[in-house]
Amino acid sequence: MAQLVTINNKTHLKLTVDQSKVERHGAALHLVPAVMSEFTNMAVQYPLVMTKHQETGQFVFAAMLGFTAGENLFWRDEQWQGLYIPLQIRRQPFFISCDESDNTKYEISFDSESPAISSKNGQPLFNENGSETDFFQQAKACLSELISGEIANKYLAEKLVSMNLLQVMTMEVTFANKTSSVVKGLYTIDTEKLAALSTEQIASLHQDGLLQAIYTLITSLGQMHHLIDLKNKQLGC
Repeated sequence: MAQLVTINNKTHLKLTVDQSKVERHGAALHLVPAVMSEFTNMAVQYPLVMTKHQETGQFVFAAMLGFTAGENLFWRDEQWQGLYIPLQIRRQPFFISCDESDNTKYEISFDSESPAISSKNGQPLFNENGSETDFFQQAKACLSELISGEIANKYLAEKLVSMNLLQVMTMEVTFANKTSSVVKGLYTIDTEKLAALSTEQIASLHQDGLLQAIYTLITSLGQMHHLIDLKNKQLGC
């Protein structure tokens, strides 16, 4: 569990991040949250699906990295093998939260338990004079994109639900060694209901900038074959 510490340029002047260890945060994830702004980049490698948050019940968009909990088929030889690294991984070990004394302000924290945190080797957060380094500013930009992306995701999910465009994704996959895995708890776009929408409804989705994201979600499922191939290679088949 993450141990979050609010960052300041006095206490953490010498703090650094070892970027070679950032990707380890995704080593045991079979689903990683995704935001709309990265759908296109993700869809060329990962199947994009939806799942429900265990506590809130809200829909979450995610890239599928494996078939079972704890399985990331893109993690091999202590490295992430995918060309595009999801924002939720790249932003590690940083987190953003509202300032308890002022809800209009945000605080940046780091996970003190992260393997990427270092006081000797890595990218510094601050220059000697306490100003932010380019590395830290880029990290903050990544967090900002995730915050705005969550707002866009919420709007997209609400539209999909209101138009009844979601369907449960149930799939049994048989691998080359004859073992199988049943995929449950995921959702995807119901293409038949999408095709049945009126011209006005389609125009509305287009005007809201959601139509491309919807089609990207659909086409990304073709990457399921790539995921199966990765599993077969892992099995030595």
